[in-house]
Amino acid sequence: MSEYVPMRLPRRRSVAVQVGSVMVGGDAPVVVQSMTNTDTADADATVAQVAALARAGSELVRITVDRDESAAAVPRIRERLDRIGVNVPLIGDFHYIGHKLLADHPACAEALAKYRINPGNVGFKAKRDTQFSQIIDIAQKYDKPVRIGVNWGSLDQELLTKLMDENAASPNPIAASAVMREAIIQSGLLSAERAESLGMARNKIILSAKVSNVQDLIAVYADLAARCDYALHLGLTEAGMGTKGIVASAASMGILLQQGIGDTIRVSLTPEPGGDRSKEVQVAQELLQVMGFRAFVPVVAACPGCGRTTSTVFQELASDIQEHIRVSMPVWREQYPGVENLNVAVMGCIVNGPGESKFADIGISLPGTGESPSAPVFIDGEKVMTLRGPSIAEDFKAMVLGYIEQKYGSGKPLELPSAAQE
Repeated sequence: MSEYVPMRLPRRRSVAVQVGSVMVGGDAPVVVQSMTNTDTADADATVAQVAALARAGSELVRITVDRDESAAAVPRIRERLDRIGVNVPLIGDFHYIGHKLLADHPACAEALAKYRINPGNVGFKAKRDTQFSQIIDIAQKYDKPVRIGVNWGSLDQELLTKLMDENAASPNPIAASAVMREAIIQSGLLSAERAESLGMARNKIILSAKVSNVQDLIAVYADLAARCDYALHLGLTEAGMGTKGIVASAASMGILLQQGIGDTIRVSLTPEPGGDRSKEVQVAQELLQVMGFRAFVPVVAACPGCGRTTSTVFQELASDIQEHIRVSMPVWREQYPGVENLNVAVMGCIVNGPGESKFADIGISLPGTGESPSAPVFIDGEKVMTLRGPSIAEDFKAMVLGYIEQKYGSGKPLELPSAAQE
């Protein structure tokens, strides 16, 4: 019998870029980032959302800088974040008038850790080179890196038209979609070459090339990765809401990550009205974690349920533990180094429960329909006790917390519940 070996390609070697306190590319792990949806001029709301995104695990946060009031607020936002101990680097997102805002607000230019430039709207015709050059000059003055972020929705129409005309005149024309992809790639590469010709070092440049179609995104980044060694920011733009946005982002970026492509990722989810912006951070972390690239939070394995598990006890218990872990992680990261590698199993019946629990660090197999009202608990692969009675859920939660303290904290022996033991 032949042995199947999962094919995860080696990480593409890229030039490392320092963004504030965070390294992107090179030997650094893939970095998670997100973006606020507050009005940056509203410093209170922006500080609150940046802090929430950082607590959720966003390692870089981008904010919109679209007018004078927004630019003026940036240094105040940075100062207030520093005051409350949130040191996440801030990225300024500039469109159309970034050159003017950075020049008119030097405190903003200094406070930001990176500038995002869209070559499709940094300027038009004769102004394009001048305004792009101004931003690059300011970035070099303040020693800031830039992300040259191409987006198919705001693509350089002059470049696209040129490539379309050349394609139409070719004896072997290619599909219009392929020309569009080439225009996206060329826009990024030509802009990066322009930045370098102005004196910007390669270790100050990150590229992105975002589209909203899964297959196009995979094709664009595969080609871009083969044609340069710049650090790459992955993201499916306008991914959408809910499960559609999650699935599309995971499908496209998962394939690229498996191919070794990508140095930082952003999952662009449209939140429900009043919804939690940090959901996109959670999805990005879970994508990297389930693929084995990084560990952010302890993993809770739970069965989906079937006719053998008509009780909802295991679902409620798994949900309670997972939510408690997520809420507690900002403190646990400091208090229990390594806790993100913990594996917990909460299973609903005897079919897969004991086996799954044995493979977890700590696991429980709750009784299914018609089974004896007892729940064996496994720690480090060994059955240590059986819980019984109405307090099974609470007893197990206490055991999980005790295991965390024993393994990642003080190291004192785990105390088992005195009631309902075998």
